Amino acid sequence: MASATCRGLPGDWLNSWLAAVGSTVLDSRLRLRWTTEPIPVAVLSVESDEDPLDVLVSAWPTADRLEAMPIAQRHGDLAAMKRIVPVDVFVERARTFRSHPDVWTLSSTVTDLGVYKGGEVAHAPLDPKGPGTIKWLHHRLLKTYRLVENPEDQIRRSLSGRGQRVVDNGLGFDLTRLTTQADGSAKLVDPIIEVLAFFGLALLPVRSSGLDMTLPGVRARPERRQRGWRRDPRWCFEWPVWRQDLDSVAVDALLDVWRDARTHHGRERLGVHAAWRTVGYLARGSNDNTVAYGSERL
Repeated sequence: MASATCRGLPGDWLNSWLAAVGSTVLDSRLRLRWTTEPIPVAVLSVESDEDPLDVLVSAWPTADRLEAMPIAQRHGDLAAMKRIVPVDVFVERARTFRSHPDVWTLSSTVTDLGVYKGGEVAHAPLDPKGPGTIKWLHHRLLKTYRLVENPEDQIRRSLSGRGQRVVDNGLGFDLTRLTTQADGSAKLVDPIIEVLAFFGLALLPVRSSGLDMTLPGVRARPERRQRGWRRDPRWCFEWPVWRQDLDSVAVDALLDVWRDARTHHGRERLGVHAAWRTVGYLARGSNDNTVAYGSERL
């Protein structure tokens, strides 16, 4: 089994964890484990003599694939899909793309189990509202993707920890994209990490309480339940790192059970040797709508 240690993908950084998982989603041959250092880093491997990074480069998505995703703004004669998604638009997309290989882009970003009184569906916590006119996730994904000029070189540099950041908001939830007001508050992201992180969302479907938000006396905001999020006592996303080589199907299974292993010994039996949870960005004032997640170790 050939492996590549990815120093640019530390386990305590939400976006790099998503990017590592997203790599296994992009190509089913890739397997993922994490080193047991104080700050674990991702190790990608394949059951052959191929270079795992060559496999990832070959799996890098095409612009045609991204533009044809079920959450694209426009699809033929279908109603346009923007940030505010009426429930009828969601239903139409779900019916049309039920067998599409990227149908997860619908189920990991919005859910019709939570419908606001205005008739629009609820968004996942990892599908935050963007700044200015770039308010929906697919638009942000395409904008970030177009910043990648040389995928082969940039993938290798980013995964080794030598990636080049560019001015952009990315997917819109990475704390490390924020700079200081002294720097003009420009946001900086590594577009390789952002695109890979988007594919990590494939294993994080969103649900809701299923309550009818149009009924009198029912709270106006649905309680979104994206996989991995829990209230303890605040809403936070929790993620593990593990020591065995897992493909995306095995990672999917591990995410179902690791949190229920209440003891350290129980988690060790599952191969989990560290875990983190998100810490939300604290707004600077009433007009600060920034969404960002840092991390703290469990």
